[in-house]
Amino acid sequence: MPIVSIAREGDIAVVTIDNPPVNALSQALRQALLEAAETLDADPDVRAAVLLCAGRTFIAGADVTEFGKPPQPPHLPDVIARIEAAAKPWVAAIHGSALGGGLEVALGCRFRVAVADASVGLPEVTLGIVPGAGGTVRTPRLAGAVAAVELATTGKPVRAPKARDIGLVDAVVRGDLRAAAIAFAREALGKPLPGPASRRAVEVPDPAFWTGQEAAIAKRARGEIAPLKALACVRHAVEAPFDDAMVFERETFLALRGSAQAAALRYVFFAERAAPRPAHLAGVAPLPVRRAGVIGGGTMGAGIAAALRDAGLPVTLIERDEEAVARGLATVGAIFEGAVKRGRLTDAQAADRMAGISGTADHAALADVDLVIEAVFEEIGVKRAVFAQLATTCRPDAVLATNTSYLDPRAIAVGLPNPGRFIGLHFFSPANIMKLLEIVPVPETAPETLATGFALARSLGKVPVQAGICEGFIGNRILKRYRAGAEALVRRGVAIAAIDAAMRDFGFAMGPFEAQDLGGLDIAFLQREGARAAGRDTPETLGDILVRAGRKGQKTGGGWYDYAPGERKPLPSVTVAELIAPAVAGGETLPRAAIADYLVAEMAAEGAAILAEGIARRPEDIDLVEIHGYGFPRWRGGPMHLRGAVGTQR
Repeated sequence: MPIVSIAREGDIAVVTIDNPPVNALSQALRQALLEAAETLDADPDVRAAVLLCAGRTFIAGADVTEFGKPPQPPHLPDVIARIEAAAKPWVAAIHGSALGGGLEVALGCRFRVAVADASVGLPEVTLGIVPGAGGTVRTPRLAGAVAAVELATTGKPVRAPKARDIGLVDAVVRGDLRAAAIAFAREALGKPLPGPASRRAVEVPDPAFWTGQEAAIAKRARGEIAPLKALACVRHAVEAPFDDAMVFERETFLALRGSAQAAALRYVFFAERAAPRPAHLAGVAPLPVRRAGVIGGGTMGAGIAAALRDAGLPVTLIERDEEAVARGLATVGAIFEGAVKRGRLTDAQAADRMAGISGTADHAALADVDLVIEAVFEEIGVKRAVFAQLATTCRPDAVLATNTSYLDPRAIAVGLPNPGRFIGLHFFSPANIMKLLEIVPVPETAPETLATGFALARSLGKVPVQAGICEGFIGNRILKRYRAGAEALVRRGVAIAAIDAAMRDFGFAMGPFEAQDLGGLDIAFLQREGARAAGRDTPETLGDILVRAGRKGQKTGGGWYDYAPGERKPLPSVTVAELIAPAVAGGETLPRAAIADYLVAEMAAEGAAILAEGIARRPEDIDLVEIHGYGFPRWRGGPMHLRGAVGTQR
């Protein structure tokens, strides 16, 4: 079948795009669309055209194989302008997703209809660019400036009903999309046609609107350029003539396309695209997972259970007694209640999630589950006891996973029958929200079990990264080096607050000391104490001094900073200065950029060691861990990308 075909339903032409898998706007497709517009305008028997896409989606955006390459004609703005200027009005019939250039093509059509579960959006900022074919210019003329700013600066898509409500879509249709779009076109031909988007008026917001948006977006972007540039494009579109706004948008798009941030975000895009299906597991079929069990109903276990329910899996939650079971189920329920309050779930959806989870203290309830994830206290004896019990209650082929953060999975699985079914699945808290999943096989882990871990990650919407066995795996090992580097700067006399400010400037949501106070200094302290008890050489840290003085972070009213009762704002602490004074030499000051450069170099150096030891398979995997597990700014690409370490493959 040709990439674009034309069929006729009486005086309505149906233009069908068939460019699998997602009908991306390749050069060949752009050329074929241009030719289709010319063909239909020359046909006296055609009064209107319906633009339809084969497969699972409408045009889902640009062709990723053309990313980073010089664009080839015909350029998308010219194709869209030709569709918009067609003598016969075009109706875009949207299913799946109309994203980026796909939405821009739809905006060039005179009308847009969509099925109810379709979505539309302008995700270009997630790749460090702005729309380049009229997305920021036509959108405010159809949906208004407020909606255009939201779409263009966040990159978040909206569903068809909302798109209809704001004016981007003319109708949400039911049943057969092709038939509904043809019927819509016939009805539209019987009425006065609206002007194309380029000729429609737009209401100009008050200057205070733009000032407020600029401040809010700058705060949210934390150094990312594209969102503010997208805002500027929308403002220009509202305040300037259409042609001038198109030139401004295109120039902005071209300038950003070659930027370091765009290169970093393209790199992350491709890394994320490859992560769920690693090449070394090609052809390995995962085991079926129809029912799951979770051992432990604390914060982590409840989060894992919620994530499994979000993916539609029935879950059995196991705790040590009925009182603990009730607490665990209440914790899961609170997660779904919070999602309802934030508008992410309806009451009915939350009730359905809870209906699919049962709690018990009887391990026999796990007799027929396909997967069990252990999420109990991080102590080797406790975890070994759990797996000894699972060995007697679960099917011999059930996949058994540990959620350990630091412990050696090999030691946890000692004596487990059929060890090929055992694997480490390291979730990050809160497990129902954080996207990273470190997958840690032991030497005995079967390929099918490993493939099951990746398949589970896909079903949960996680970014999976395979990690080898070492203390802290990939992420926590780098975190340890990062924190040690931050403490080394403090020992040189650099102010704690200056270090945190430097990392916020770099793009982190918070600095290393603020983050420790939020999570609790005692967590890492207990891990170090365990290592010392085991006879390992573990040097004293500044954090150890604080914990021994009772300063464990926000939960105790003080950690690296002081906190007023009921407040989370960090305040410089005289007590901390006195406690660590014997370990601090001098009063060195460094520019914020130098502080960030030093700490990122520490992270990259540890990443290089991890790569050399085979703990990570690719530098891209290390960067995904840092971005999705530890808040490394996505637009910087990760420490390995930033330090030019990408390219080494194993």
